[in-house]
Amino acid sequence: SDMGYIKKMIEQEIPGVYVLSVMIGKNIVEDTENGFFSDVNEQVSMVCNQLAQDPKLKGGYNAMGFSQGAQFLRAVAQRCPSPPMKNLISVGGQHQGVYGLPRCPGESSKICDMIREALNKEAYLGWFQKHLVQAQYWHDPLNDDLYKKYSRFLADINQERAVNETYKKNLQQLEKFVMVKFLQDSVVDPVDTEWFGFLKTGQAKETETLQESVLYKEDRLGLAAMDKAGKLVFLATEGDHLQFKEEWFKANLLPYLH
Repeated sequence: SDMGYIKKMIEQEIPGVYVLSVMIGKNIVEDTENGFFSDVNEQVSMVCNQLAQDPKLKGGYNAMGFSQGAQFLRAVAQRCPSPPMKNLISVGGQHQGVYGLPRCPGESSKICDMIREALNKEAYLGWFQKHLVQAQYWHDPLNDDLYKKYSRFLADINQERAVNETYKKNLQQLEKFVMVKFLQDSVVDPVDTEWFGFLKTGQAKETETLQESVLYKEDRLGLAAMDKAGKLVFLATEGDHLQFKEEWFKANLLPYLH
């Protein structure tokens, strides 16, 4: 898998590094299905337990999440401060969720069409919120009240219902929070979510940056404080979703893994 390739590259570049690849599900096929159908909150707890039980991570670790894995790892940082996460690198993550599914990863366009239709109509119904992963970070700017009320995962970690001071404190323990945006991304909609921006509430055309958002202005999650302290790093690279060049990865992301 691509993850195996990245793991090898990191191990070659940083002698003696310990790389733990966190797999949700038991194998690639299952992971694709788990990637669609499962309870993200439960998966995050499982990952937390796995990290807590790994003696090699006791002193802290750097985390790198690809695509939806990035917001799941941010939830780990916010909910599970021990062992401590030092740097969080989000590669094409969707921190404000998505409002659209332009292209499904993989070939299964039929399942994709079904999911898209379901999300447009019923993303916030109980079953979808518990079992359809995309629904758990579906962010409908035209139904903001429904999103805030029923989104089980994203609205929770983004402090939409209430400010959980523990989340805010834990996230600010990070040394760096690095966000990579892909300039020709055809998978993530809107692409601004990769830098923690999104569509302005109440419409679906205009976007706003993280710095323009209520989340930042009221500093509900500590991101404004982190920004002022130089802890937020915004990187952009040419290419479609997750299509980075190895040289770019080595030059721009490896330094945060040392």
